[in-house]
Amino acid sequence: MGVSEYKTDAWVQWCPGCGNYGVLTALREAVSELKIDPKKLVLVGGIGCSSRIVYYIRGSNVHAIHGRAIPIASGIKLSNPELTVIVAAGDGDILGIGAGHFIALGRRNIDVKVLIHDNAVYGLTKGQAGPTLPSGVKLRAMNYANVHEALNPLLLAFASGYTFIARAYAYHVKKLKEILLEAIRHRGSAVVDILQPCVTYNDLMTKEWFERRIYYLKSIPSGESILDKMMERERIPLGIFFRKEMDTFEKRMEKFDVDLESVIRKKTLF
Repeated sequence: MGVSEYKTDAWVQWCPGCGNYGVLTALREAVSELKIDPKKLVLVGGIGCSSRIVYYIRGSNVHAIHGRAIPIASGIKLSNPELTVIVAAGDGDILGIGAGHFIALGRRNIDVKVLIHDNAVYGLTKGQAGPTLPSGVKLRAMNYANVHEALNPLLLAFASGYTFIARAYAYHVKKLKEILLEAIRHRGSAVVDILQPCVTYNDLMTKEWFERRIYYLKSIPSGESILDKMMERERIPLGIFFRKEMDTFEKRMEKFDVDLESVIRKKTLF
């Protein structure tokens, strides 16, 4: 299927220059290249600017409530394992109110892909500090500097048990598409932290700011260098940081001879 066949008639409602456009383009190209039937593609979004992506790609998509995209996506995947299920939401949604669900998905290793649209602010609600904004930073819409320490999505994902962990940059669409392809092909819980400028509210982490700092990993790190690369601050590495093949939650349930449909019906799984 061509990329145009994954487009919808919905008007794209993002600010001109927003990093979400790069994510949208790369994701459309990735699912097109993988020839995923839109009837078997599910995008689940939370609340925020980024989550409107569910209206712009053809699929059986869901616009969830704030912070609850991951448990809804998990239920969909377990109900029908043949579906390709992708969560697309902002850092405030996934790493703020939804952080507990983010950890749970890693522990379970359900075959769900999580795309974090990471601009370090709550863009839809007018620029408050997001979970990934560094401490002491004051952006244009904030009355005071951020008093919280920044959360590192890669480290949290690693500690939670995700079996695929990557970071990408929204304006490098071709590179982003390549990373998304690897994440979607991976069998298990996958997260891609997508750094993206918010041209309206984040006047620090601009295109110029990112492109002075980002660089691409030459290979997947191993041993202690995995954590070293994830914690690097002066420069920002992009690429795949960790990948591990192991049984998904669905496979483990099969081994235990658990009837997932029955478990979900009785509401005992979560």
